[in-house]
Amino acid sequence: MPKSPKSVRVAVLAVIVPVAVATLAAVLFLWPDQPEIAGSEPLKEINGTVVAITLKPCPQPEPGTEGAGTEGGGADGAVTDGRRAAPPDPRRCGDAKVKLTSGDQAGQEVVAPLPSDPGSQRYSVGDDVQVVHMTDAPDGIAYQLSDHQRSGPLWLIGAAFALAVIAFGRWRGVTALVGLAITFVLLLQFLIPAIMEGRPPLLVAIVCAAAIMLAVLYLTHGFSMPTSIAVIGTIASLSLTGLLATAAINLTHLGGLSDEDALNLDMAYQINGQGLLLASIIIGSLGVLDDVTVTQAVTVNELAHANPAYRFAQLYRAAARIGRAHIASVINTIILAYAGASLPLLLLLSVAQQPLGDVVTAPAIAQEIVRSVAGTLGLIAAVPITTALAALARTRAHAHADTDAHTDTDAHADGDTDEPDHDHDHDHEPTPGEDAKTVKSDSV
Repeated sequence: MPKSPKSVRVAVLAVIVPVAVATLAAVLFLWPDQPEIAGSEPLKEINGTVVAITLKPCPQPEPGTEGAGTEGGGADGAVTDGRRAAPPDPRRCGDAKVKLTSGDQAGQEVVAPLPSDPGSQRYSVGDDVQVVHMTDAPDGIAYQLSDHQRSGPLWLIGAAFALAVIAFGRWRGVTALVGLAITFVLLLQFLIPAIMEGRPPLLVAIVCAAAIMLAVLYLTHGFSMPTSIAVIGTIASLSLTGLLATAAINLTHLGGLSDEDALNLDMAYQINGQGLLLASIIIGSLGVLDDVTVTQAVTVNELAHANPAYRFAQLYRAAARIGRAHIASVINTIILAYAGASLPLLLLLSVAQQPLGDVVTAPAIAQEIVRSVAGTLGLIAAVPITTALAALARTRAHAHADTDAHTDTDAHADGDTDEPDHDHDHDHEPTPGEDAKTVKSDSV
């Protein structure tokens, strides 16, 4: 494989180095302090194990709330669309005896009522759980079941994931895991605290995305020309994605506060909803963009290695065909990912039986459409941008190698060589004996 000429390496470094320096400076400047979150002291959760469950009869609904009713339901909203609400699950009515395994009261057994609300979890004897201790409970119930305790299973799943990655990827799998750890650190220690501190969400997301991209790509794929080309392609495509997302959000007048969580954040911390939406689009697009750009850069490199005679147009067309097939499958992946994340919302809209036009233009759905379209357009742009850059760099490398080869050939043709000239040794006429020896040697 011909080495990239100095001019190409200088041009790539002229882009990568300023971006890396600016990203590092921005991360240091925007790195948040530990924000002081106003509000009441969070409840402390205590680990425990369910040792016994005592079921009790479920409380009966109040009179007048379980009739068939008309559409819209009874007085308490338990009946909707003419359908009676489901009765309480008898397995959720009663008390659980929990043996505490952490905290100052470890070893003690406490009693907590089973949660019977719709959607609440079911508990069985032997389950590892978390309980909340409330010293000033108004009804005298000091302990409440909070959730299942999942740290053990999650550690097991994480260990299986890490072993699978290392077994298949070997050293590259190790670097990929290190890159994943850096991603989590930047998201949890930089992005989220900085937004909570009041930093502009869009600026923080751009800086965080650039830091993740530089760290993960170079750690995973090494310091090479294809990786650098992929970084430049990702920067260009991510910038285009941000511009398209900004234009689409302004055009559709989305406020970014379409769900209850975002609304609560805005009410409590006055977070910029549109900036938060833009930040989520940029971070979400990065994970797919670096996949496409790395694939295209490596594809061009391998095509040039397999076909050294290929020039720019041939490399671009061959790699673009692969990129189009990749994009066709990735687009479906993006749509399915967003549909899977929004499946409960889609079910609610289906039950409501609203017209399709009202469903599509609702803020929650319109927000996902904008997110999908902006990310997809940036993804589509990543293929020609990265492919053209990689093909140009590889073509220049071949041209540089051809120039060196022609230079060496001309030097030999002009006699500019260090090898001795032995032609004078054969100027004399061979004797009959010498000629016979020569013929015998050639026949062997």
